[in-house]
Amino acid sequence: MSVWEQLVGQSPVVEQLRRAAAGEGLTHAWLFTGPPGSGRSTAAKAFAAALNCEVDDVTARGCGVCSGCRTVLAETHSDVTFVRTEKITITIDEARELVAKSGDRPSTGRWRIVVVEDADRMAERTTNVLLKAIEEPTPRTIWMLCAPSPADVLVTIRSRCRPVSLRLPPVADVAALLVERDGADPELALQAARSAQSHIGIARRLVHDAAARERRSATVRLPLTLSTVSQAVNLAEQIVKIATDEAASSNEERDAEERSRLFETLGLSPDDKLPPSLRAQVRQLEEDQKRRAKRSVTDSLDRTLTDLLSFYRDVLMIQLGGSVELVNTELANEIADFAAKSTPDVTLARMDAVNTTRERITTTNVAPLLAVEAMAASLI
Repeated sequence: MSVWEQLVGQSPVVEQLRRAAAGEGLTHAWLFTGPPGSGRSTAAKAFAAALNCEVDDVTARGCGVCSGCRTVLAETHSDVTFVRTEKITITIDEARELVAKSGDRPSTGRWRIVVVEDADRMAERTTNVLLKAIEEPTPRTIWMLCAPSPADVLVTIRSRCRPVSLRLPPVADVAALLVERDGADPELALQAARSAQSHIGIARRLVHDAAARERRSATVRLPLTLSTVSQAVNLAEQIVKIATDEAASSNEERDAEERSRLFETLGLSPDDKLPPSLRAQVRQLEEDQKRRAKRSVTDSLDRTLTDLLSFYRDVLMIQLGGSVELVNTELANEIADFAAKSTPDVTLARMDAVNTTRERITTTNVAPLLAVEAMAASLI
């Protein structure tokens, strides 16, 4: 399986990157943009693998089976650095380390490659640290930045990068991938792909996690019971609880594994008393886990609100008589009844309230429950 087969429904992008990997139009800095679920990080990784592919035929690079491709895809290649943050932002110290590392010559591959998956999570002064390195990199260095849209990156950075624009793949293509690669039931795969709005990662989670499917179903049904202020407050509590429970379910096992691994590295068993000289290392791990938990809740809440937004999107489609397929087809009758009780203007206002709340939660330190309560009150 070549590295390009991972890019579902991205034929124009695949062709652009294939040509660049063969040496046609290759440049030192790239900006991959696209909505969540479009696969911008996957595209950057596939491109990095093709650039350090070991086959001699330049038109066949990105084979997916050579050592170069396999180690890049596994994120173990010595010349390819992947940067993603589980905190709120990438710090300026982390940016400085990247710049220093980007100056090294490649040791085994053709290129030293730096892939920044969360380029939109850098403050302006942090981004400015990268500016000089991106503008004038060393001869064998390539930067790849990933962000939801060009507007999420400083103009001084994006003006120095070649753009790669991705789109969400068709629902049918995502469903086919889940059936072929994950062995999913075709009907369940199609429903998951539609519910995830073509986000491959979320669709895969919905296929394999029945609890995740139940949480999503509970979210999209919430507006059907909303008519009073007290119900709005209750809705807000439910939304935050759904997001918090989802984040906790994904973090608990990982936190325990990390703690166990650290104790093993320190030569301790989980029941041993921690010596004072080692407490700082455990404290650092706990602080990192707390920061990750905060980011996880924020991301989970954003996904929950996106699911809620899909309900109002379907309502608007019915009100406008659109021919676009509903996201929540299992609620078609309930959504039609709901749509008949309001107007498109009201629905747009509600969608705007949800999007405003998403922005507040992801870009400010507002208390999530207060933000969601204010939103829920405006949905009545």
